[in-house]
Amino acid sequence: MNESQEKLLAEFDSATVAQWRALAEAELKGADFEKRLLTRTPEGITIQPLYTQADLPSGLDDAPVGKEHAEDSTFSNKPWGIAQEIVCSTPSEFNQQAKEDIAGGAHCITLHLDAASRAALDPDMATPDLIGRGGVSIATVEDVARAFQGLDLRKNPLFVRTGGAALAFSALLFAWMKKNGRKPSDLTGCIEMDPLGVLSHEGALPFTLEHAYQEMASLTKWSVENAPHLRTICVHARAWHEAGGSAVQELAFSMATAVEYLRAMQSHDLSVNVVAPRMRFTFAIGSDFFMEIAKFRAARRLWAGVVEAFGGSEKSKSMDLHGHTSRYNKTLCDPYVNLLRTTTEAFAGALGGCDTLAVAPFDQILRQPDSLSRRLARNIQIILQEESSIGQVVDATGGAYYVESLTSSLAEKAWALFQKIEAEGGIAQSLKRGTVQQMAATVADARLKDVAKRKKILVGTNMYAAPDEKPLPPRPIDHVSLHNARSRQVADYRTSSSTERDTVILETLGHLLASGFDTTMEAAIEAASAGATLGEIARALPWRGREHTVGVPVCIHRAARSYELLRQAASNFESGQPTVFLAKLGAPKDHRARADFSAGFFAPGGFKVIHSDPLTDAASATRAIRQSGAHVVVLCSSDAAYPEWVPVIARGLAGSNIVPVVAGRPGEHEEEWKQAGIRHFIYLGADTVAILKSILMQMGATL
Repeated sequence: MNESQEKLLAEFDSATVAQWRALAEAELKGADFEKRLLTRTPEGITIQPLYTQADLPSGLDDAPVGKEHAEDSTFSNKPWGIAQEIVCSTPSEFNQQAKEDIAGGAHCITLHLDAASRAALDPDMATPDLIGRGGVSIATVEDVARAFQGLDLRKNPLFVRTGGAALAFSALLFAWMKKNGRKPSDLTGCIEMDPLGVLSHEGALPFTLEHAYQEMASLTKWSVENAPHLRTICVHARAWHEAGGSAVQELAFSMATAVEYLRAMQSHDLSVNVVAPRMRFTFAIGSDFFMEIAKFRAARRLWAGVVEAFGGSEKSKSMDLHGHTSRYNKTLCDPYVNLLRTTTEAFAGALGGCDTLAVAPFDQILRQPDSLSRRLARNIQIILQEESSIGQVVDATGGAYYVESLTSSLAEKAWALFQKIEAEGGIAQSLKRGTVQQMAATVADARLKDVAKRKKILVGTNMYAAPDEKPLPPRPIDHVSLHNARSRQVADYRTSSSTERDTVILETLGHLLASGFDTTMEAAIEAASAGATLGEIARALPWRGREHTVGVPVCIHRAARSYELLRQAASNFESGQPTVFLAKLGAPKDHRARADFSAGFFAPGGFKVIHSDPLTDAASATRAIRQSGAHVVVLCSSDAAYPEWVPVIARGLAGSNIVPVVAGRPGEHEEEWKQAGIRHFIYLGADTVAILKSILMQMGATL
């Protein structure tokens, strides 16, 4: 600021918060300031309408928290790694899509194993519904070869979501690399082992937690010596987000999980400075733009605090943070809106300082995405990087009064909840008791109520809906055919070997079964190299017996589901599309606002809306309603006019199949109007889902 600017500013008095509030209250004209301008979030944080320097946390560090050690980033020429997740079922499909994504600008190769592979089951040992569900079917070294043929794993980091098959899959991967003269030391990325994440998401593990930690330690120790740049542990917070939990819960539960893993690895003689740099954290990114930015920034602060408490070094405090656009807020109705949602979510993740980012295609909740929807998702990130240039600034929101205050509030509340979990025995015990699941469910229930009452807006679903839209055609997976094909492939793989080779496989599996803790990984790679399958390797691990860990899974859902069920019922209605007739009673000033509100109320349920001309008396209104052919009529007028209109029209519709509704609260007339035949009243804050469901059922629709 130059001297003339300083002189100019000196001529004006500094404004105070008190002065601003006085002006704001004057504009509200008597309305309650706190009710109108303060926002309370599911995290228990009250958002103020104005933030100033006084709201900055005391002792705020000048260093950015968005992305530490930027000079050590794998992508020194990129602000974050584009890690598009591939949704397909077979290794060959995966390979084709991965090549397409890399050529189109993606930096990382992200492989999700299917449900059978995550459970360490070969296709012929699994039920058909598990094959191809949620990812790629991988069972043999040949499958790995097909999946990664022509891909440069030295250049592109590899991230694999393995479920309960981390060590067995790793054996197949490293056996393939050994066969092809590739060095594990060239690998970057993460073989994601997260047993507590599997337990929270699926409610079961195919082994005990102690056995899971043995496997985690064995894989980690081997990687320290042979693949030093590869991470082996991942903390997934996504399940808590997709279950409707709060950002505070996501942060607290993920920190509690990370602490559990650190302690478990310490019991296997792995120090915090060895383990912490081999951990990855994954968070979903939702619609609340600033809350999501603050969540990522708070995660780094919390992790630094955890590592410090364990005596870790400054370098070990650095957090590898992956973001993924939310599934919770995505919709089948008006699905192209999902493109807009993922754009703002990707923007928030980038500003929050994620190291890698996955943007889901807009149609992923409905079907397997095609090349176009994957390209659009990928280009959202490329535009943010190449055209918006937001990655050129580290921690772009650092120092902003609102963001810093929100980050601090989130971190404090999450740390308090984390300490509570620790005091009650840790996250594993909380999962077994169902405590943390119930915490998330309590928040989720409140959120769903807000969606049902349209206090929380889902554009194109519960507000601004287009009831006449045509749904996107699905692309279903034929799990039975896929199961048959994959089972034959694995059977052929087994029978193609010679008797001598079969003997070698049995010997190596025997070595694996008898291996000591420190030699397990080498024995598993030896078995995979000899031809053992993923399922055979997993079953031969010395700590895998018949014991299972069973818990209560979190309830993964989407916020829009209740509205989508209404739309489905409306589309299947035997009498054609349900129709609602807006009876505009009296002068336009009496009915205009309520008619517009009523149209918006019924559209989310798939109703076609017919607007009447202004109606001047009850008799003509009743005739117009009967002649409309509509299934539902909404009486729209003023509170003062209703006593004259409502009882007469309601009685005039007696004996018809038309469902009468009043727009507005009935007040003292409720019992009288119900006796006349009115069962439903719609108004701001009413439970839209419950009312529309009741009306559809009254019409005879099946829900």
